[in-house]
Amino acid sequence: MTTTVKVRFAPSPTGHLHVGNARVALANFLFARRHGGTFLLRYDDTDSERSRPELVEAIAHDLRWLGIEWDESFHQSERLERYAAAAERLKQAGRLYPCFESEEELRAKRERQIKRHQAPVYDRAMLALTMEQRAAAEAGGKRPYWRFLLSPGTVEWDDMALGHRQVKLSSLSDPVLIRGDGTPLYTFTSVVDDIETGITHIIRGEDHITNTGVQLDLFAALSEAPRGGGPGGASSAAAVARAALADGARAYPPYAPPIGFAHLPLLTDTDGGKLSKRIDSLSLRSLRHDGVEPGAIAAYLARLGTSDDPEPSPMAELAAQFDLSHVSHSAARFDATQLLAMNRRVLHRLSFAEVADRLPSGATEAFWLAVRGNLDLLAEARGWWDVVAGTIVPPVIEGERDFLLSAVETLPAEPWDGSVWASWIDALKQATGRKGRALFLPLRLALTGEEHGPELRDLLPLMGRPRAANRLQIAAI
Repeated sequence: MTTTVKVRFAPSPTGHLHVGNARVALANFLFARRHGGTFLLRYDDTDSERSRPELVEAIAHDLRWLGIEWDESFHQSERLERYAAAAERLKQAGRLYPCFESEEELRAKRERQIKRHQAPVYDRAMLALTMEQRAAAEAGGKRPYWRFLLSPGTVEWDDMALGHRQVKLSSLSDPVLIRGDGTPLYTFTSVVDDIETGITHIIRGEDHITNTGVQLDLFAALSEAPRGGGPGGASSAAAVARAALADGARAYPPYAPPIGFAHLPLLTDTDGGKLSKRIDSLSLRSLRHDGVEPGAIAAYLARLGTSDDPEPSPMAELAAQFDLSHVSHSAARFDATQLLAMNRRVLHRLSFAEVADRLPSGATEAFWLAVRGNLDLLAEARGWWDVVAGTIVPPVIEGERDFLLSAVETLPAEPWDGSVWASWIDALKQATGRKGRALFLPLRLALTGEEHGPELRDLLPLMGRPRAANRLQIAAI
């Protein structure tokens, strides 16, 4: 790839990032890093009623926690003048036309079309609006919203993830790009930003495929927009459009649209249903609170829905191996059980230095090495620290009194080191004749209160003789 890659992730600060957002952010980040490109973070915050400043900070925190750093960043709310200027060019070209119909009027139109077995596509009635009719509507207190006049025909592209894709523009309603209050909408602002920031590749969810068809038409329209003035003497938006689009001599230098698009199939739950029904419980914030490691989330999402097996890997390795052509065309199933299994594998590889500040006070490297192979979540280390350094009360083990008292009697004297377990077990075998499960299970229950867990040979030196003897005696009562 010879073009300098530049991609963007564009969250709206109206909610916390969830795993679907994170997958798109991660795909863009890994693609940029693999190709030595630039990763842009853009906050789509033109919706002033729903955007919240605290969520801007939350999004940044979640991305950094996941291991994603950006090279550039800006807010769309800082660029309203740029969108207004681009809108004016489209108006001059006749590609952006005013509409005054209310939502009730549009709903009635759609209902009539459906009753007649017609596609509920906007009929472009406002294209016939004369300048006088528009002036009268505005004099009556109405404020126009603005629709983009879609080109006829079909837009096609070779999708880097899904293969050949096309959108038939004539089957779509002309999209509203500017609300009646002057607020520009995502479909429009995104194109203006992508043009002016030099985005080369757009990687996002499969639900944006129709948007891509519309936006490719927008790229072309902005390239063809006249330099100024527009054609005069036309009495309607339709006439302006015909005159402007026939006038190719006054066009701006062509804008280069992104050279690549990739649409990631949407995530579903384990039953194949919409993940959106559970999305609040799958925010990065909630997963972090539950104790899932960022490395586990990144490793799982980076290869989810691809032909590559998820493996715990550092971000640099994930980037080096990231390939959009490996993405399946089918929906990807997000399985919390698989994520937890990945979390376990990540924990098993973490060094003491990487987790020391999150372990219970006093926990040592020997403790971490002893327990990390048995943790699904780091928070579970608290329970094992209570086992080796706390005052847990083991259950009374019926029918094992004599065996447990023999275990107390054969406990070696301190100091203890890594050999104490083997010497104790040899002595206990000789004293009781036991072996296998009959030997080990009562000891594990008495010493830890659990039937399964880290190796007792590793826990016993951390526990110490007084604590071990006390628990054996309690279990023998």
